Amino acid sequence: MATTESTRGELIDKVVKIRRCAAVVKGGRRFSFNALVVVGDGKGKVGWGYGKANEVPPSVEKAVKDGSRSMVAVSLAGTTIPHEVKGRFGAARVVLVPAGPGTGIIAGAAVRAVCEACGIRDILTKSFGTSNQINLVKATIDALRQLRTQSDVERLRGVSLS
Repeated sequence: MATTESTRGELIDKVVKIRRCAAVVKGGRRFSFNALVVVGDGKGKVGWGYGKANEVPPSVEKAVKDGSRSMVAVSLAGTTIPHEVKGRFGAARVVLVPAGPGTGIIAGAAVRAVCEACGIRDILTKSFGTSNQINLVKATIDALRQLRTQSDVERLRGVSLS
């Protein structure tokens, strides 16, 4: 399923996955829907949200609300990331590698949604283990949390390299 994008205010939200769940009741099947949405501002903040409802639009709304609450700041170096980083969640493993200008986002659907919402324009990625999109999104955000710029590291260590 392709991701869909919309802009609410200054936030970008991308629907990564919509799942249908069926509960068998006396009169037949009752369906409910789950939505996984990635929310970002395109300037270095990104979060993910998960919403459940009896219809698709309310589940997406709930997921966007949840995602906007759980946003984290990401250290960027221009249009890419400062260094190579690995993220993991469950059986999902993601490797993010910085790329030169004009490369674009080389990634699968779930990782691409996170990178686009965050504001990353040039990056190389590879995912290992499971192809579960929910776990891939969480692994990607775990990797982005680990990013540090050179000035951040200098400040943390109390040294100056330049």
